[in-house]
Amino acid sequence: MPLSAPAATVSAGTATQQETEQDAAQRPADPWVTIVWNDPVNLMSYVTYVFESYFGYPQAKAHTLMMRVHKEGKAVVSSGGRERMEVDVQAMHGFGLWATLHETGDAQGAP
Repeated sequence: MPLSAPAATVSAGTATQQETEQDAAQRPADPWVTIVWNDPVNLMSYVTYVFESYFGYPQAKAHTLMMRVHKEGKAVVSSGGRERMEVDVQAMHGFGLWATLHETGDAQGAP
């Protein structure tokens, strides 16, 4: 038998839900990003290959992102929910690339 919440609590809960929905509407759709950092180890052709094979980027986009990593020291290679970006970061580590996870406000240049 479920317990009923007092009327005041239900009203407060509804107000909180509305505030949460408004906050969600104001947040970016993809609040997390995966950043790949430049390193002295991996060949540029290999980094391009990783971006093509893992993310499915066309060769031109993969090359552009690789060049951004090479010249600027980093590039945002994917964006989305936190859990998905954690998977992408781990995948980049699996390929031997240096990658980190950041909230959108912490990174620049989303793809």
